[in-house]
Amino acid sequence: MKKQPVVSLRDVLERADKAAKAGESAGAAVYATGFHPLDTYLGGGLRSGELALLGGPQGLGKTTFALQIARNAALAGNDVVYFSFEHDEVTVMTRLVALEAGLREGADAVSLRTVRLAVDTSDLSPDGLAGRLAGPGGGADAVKAVGEYGDRFLIHRSDGKHTSADAIREVVAGYAKGGDNGPLVVVDYIQKVNAPQQDENERTTVVVEALKDLALELDVPVLAIVAADKEGLATRGRLRVFHLRGSSALAYEADVVLMLNDKYDVVARHHLVYDVANAERFRGWVVVTIEKNRSGLDRIDLEFKKVFEQGRFDTEGSTVTEQLTDERVYTE
Repeated sequence: MKKQPVVSLRDVLERADKAAKAGESAGAAVYATGFHPLDTYLGGGLRSGELALLGGPQGLGKTTFALQIARNAALAGNDVVYFSFEHDEVTVMTRLVALEAGLREGADAVSLRTVRLAVDTSDLSPDGLAGRLAGPGGGADAVKAVGEYGDRFLIHRSDGKHTSADAIREVVAGYAKGGDNGPLVVVDYIQKVNAPQQDENERTTVVVEALKDLALELDVPVLAIVAADKEGLATRGRLRVFHLRGSSALAYEADVVLMLNDKYDVVARHHLVYDVANAERFRGWVVVTIEKNRSGLDRIDLEFKKVFEQGRFDTEGSTVTEQLTDERVYTE
């Protein structure tokens, strides 16, 4: 049933009471990211009807972070629709298998490279990929784990010529059923979404506004990756929301903005100068900053360990205790 544009406050109160009596929540559905303490600061996770943006430098793991959130949502029983402009379906599956193995076996898990080789091999096994990954490292169990939530994890192979915001909405509408929570929508990434405008800032504005409207209309959470602009790509310091391409619209429309930075690049100079061993240690961590959060606190700096050989991050993070700076400090 289409929502009415105007509703009385009495109706809202009655609807909330009715939901409470039925053991349901009248508020937004919350989809945990699975990253701690990020979920705590976000009030439980990503919320239906809201747009969350994820930005950061190239090669720092934005897709890895978003894919891991999507995996956690699917594992929790939610549907996920992943619009992948950067990777094909097999690559997404490969990364998820490596992630699952890492979560189960830790340092002894098969690497992402090993999983890729097993996927690419022409050798046949009666047990398929699980058979080719049998043995130490947990590869076979990881394949089975992906299969358990595979029906809930939907991958849309997107491209910049055909996948517009309208196309995204059409796909998502097919899974946004009334009565149940809709899917978590992940867009990787915003600047690749097709739009007719010639100016990049105008295109980004149109797309981000459409994604926000989609979140509200279909009552689903949308997580979209955003690329940095030329200034952001050239910066030797900390990337902020104003470094994102089309930043004015992005900062205004988004309900949540998460920015990733390499800890080594943003930690204050004295942490490196007076303890040289910190330099190598800091390279292994990413700082996730909650730059905007309409439902809670912002300007919060959290840190999570990179485990890129398994295509994942350690989900057990913490708040950053060191002083951070916007200026890149070189000690070499």
